[in-house]
Amino acid sequence: MIKNLLNEKPIRVFNILMSFFVANALIAECIGGKIFNLEALLGIKLPHFDLFGEKDLTFALTCGVLLWPIEFVMTDIVNEYFGPKAVRRISYTAIALISYAFLMFYFAMSTTPPDWWVTSKVENGVPNMQFAFNAIFGQGMWIILGSLTAFLVSQVVDVLAFHRIKKITGEKWLWMRATGSTLISQLVDSYIVLFVAFYIGQGWSWQKVLAIGTVNYIYKATVALLMTPVIYLIEKRIESFVGSDTAKKMKRLAMGKEEDAPINIPTAG
Repeated sequence: MIKNLLNEKPIRVFNILMSFFVANALIAECIGGKIFNLEALLGIKLPHFDLFGEKDLTFALTCGVLLWPIEFVMTDIVNEYFGPKAVRRISYTAIALISYAFLMFYFAMSTTPPDWWVTSKVENGVPNMQFAFNAIFGQGMWIILGSLTAFLVSQVVDVLAFHRIKKITGEKWLWMRATGSTLISQLVDSYIVLFVAFYIGQGWSWQKVLAIGTVNYIYKATVALLMTPVIYLIEKRIESFVGSDTAKKMKRLAMGKEEDAPINIPTAG
């Protein structure tokens, strides 16, 4: 029975999407402590600019933003085929596992290392491995809280916006509801994380929160628009895998239309 259940194609699709979603979220949190310069990455020269009274700004971004746009694409795909209950399930699972991971990070940081390990990378320019380990994995609690809060709120906003748009567009124009909901939820995400982590946690001014949040949002919105073809590619792959009829049933059930013959689709109560 378990083997037959696990072989159900809709369940296999959900498990793949959920696994990738959770792994992607955890990786984004882990690499979020590094800041990179977008202009240098793209090999272009952009002028520094002023915004909301903050001067000499550039597109200096956390590495976490490299992956978060993918999370919102995955959210929209799950929303399209499995509905808001499934989105809540993967979101709560991701938050629980990220929280667990950071607890384990802090536990690992508190352990006492042998002296030989502490100095094992001196020749590579790392004089103290314990300090390096703590610096990488020891993100401040306000940053963690801000990130998780922004993630949860933006996921709720994404689900609501997606289904509001879908009620208007019906089965047509996946790009509109996916990209539209992402643009709205990314706007919320960009400011909440900075408000909690830096306005409350580190005393940033409102002007700085607005300026940095706007820079982050410009990047996220641009990437969301550029990723529109990816949404259709994933949709095509799913429909090819489960079959056109099953895919249509999944989409109707995701919208709460129960009149179709039931298929095995995982949802949360």
